[in-house]
Amino acid sequence: QVQLVESGGGSVQAGDSLRLSCEGSGRAFSVYYVAWFRQAPGKEREFVAVISWYGSDTYYADSVKGRFTISRDSGKNTVYLQLNSLKIEDTAIYYCAATRSLVTEVDRYANWGQGTQVTVFS
Repeated sequence: QVQLVESGGGSVQAGDSLRLSCEGSGRAFSVYYVAWFRQAPGKEREFVAVISWYGSDTYYADSVKGRFTISRDSGKNTVYLQLNSLKIEDTAIYYCAATRSLVTEVDRYANWGQGTQVTVFS
């Protein structure tokens, strides 16, 4: 089990950037795969990006590929999601989650943070 805390959300104009952080607790966090999901009002939670525990493997949803970048700093037990060229449709609560394998399905993740709101306006 790991505990996760997200931060970095906010309200920005379309085209702007944000960086989200997900800080994990415990030494075991360093061997977990960590993903970002998001959930817009009235919609299901959807996969955004995932990074391997060793940091070299990443995978993105098509909707964010080329605009978002996931990375991790093992020394700080933190995974980041850099959001560039934000669009109105990126508005959602962003959650980080951790598991033991590189998967994208919501129900494969047992460890979740509380979420951070990202709002993009025109």
